[in-house]
Amino acid sequence: MDVLVRFLQLLVLLLTLPLHLLALLGFWQPICKTYFPYLMATLTVKSNRKMESKKRELFGQIKGFAGASGKVALLELGCGTGANFQFYPAGCRITCLDPNPNFETFLTKSMAENKHLKYEKFVVASGEDMRQLADSSMDVVVCTLVLCSVKSTKKVLQEVQRVLRPGGVFFFWEHVAEPRGSWAYMWQQVLEPTWKHIGDGCCLTRETWKDLENARFSELQMERQPPPIKWLPVGPHIMGKAVK
Repeated sequence: MDVLVRFLQLLVLLLTLPLHLLALLGFWQPICKTYFPYLMATLTVKSNRKMESKKRELFGQIKGFAGASGKVALLELGCGTGANFQFYPAGCRITCLDPNPNFETFLTKSMAENKHLKYEKFVVASGEDMRQLADSSMDVVVCTLVLCSVKSTKKVLQEVQRVLRPGGVFFFWEHVAEPRGSWAYMWQQVLEPTWKHIGDGCCLTRETWKDLENARFSELQMERQPPPIKWLPVGPHIMGKAVK
């Protein structure tokens, strides 16, 4: 199987050689950072339609975690275009964090369309290093389709726990690897080296549930869902919450 995977990876690489050459020469990353927000703006509309009931069920719990002010201090990690804003309960004070500054235009538009929320600020930073945010400053952290593309899931989860207040909650929705040994997993392995360039670092074979289980949250609830967009090579999704 390993030999077959390597052969098919090489075949895909040859078919997409210009992309890999641009990446090797350092030209692809600036292009990707520019076009990726537009791609996400298109895909998230379709994804939200398919996942609307589940997202409303998951994020409807947020209002129960208001802080002493009666408001919910909410950090969206890898906020993207702000596709989740419509699902957040009224009164949330939203801090957005993303390493790609090109998302800010989309965030401004999304916030203008969601007057029930208060927009605090947009922080340009990676999830592994959120030093601009104080310890125990957030009631809730939300992360959707982000942990697939970070460099270190473990470090991101450590930062999430740092910025959450005691009793604060981390809500997540992530795509993960298909079962090992399956044909679907084999194709994820084949496509991953090329997909990482197309998806701004997105890994198809990441087993994120293991990192969540090892992160030592006081409580972890997680369920698995089929992928909402069948024609993409992403695998099943995990959704749930973890309590600090």
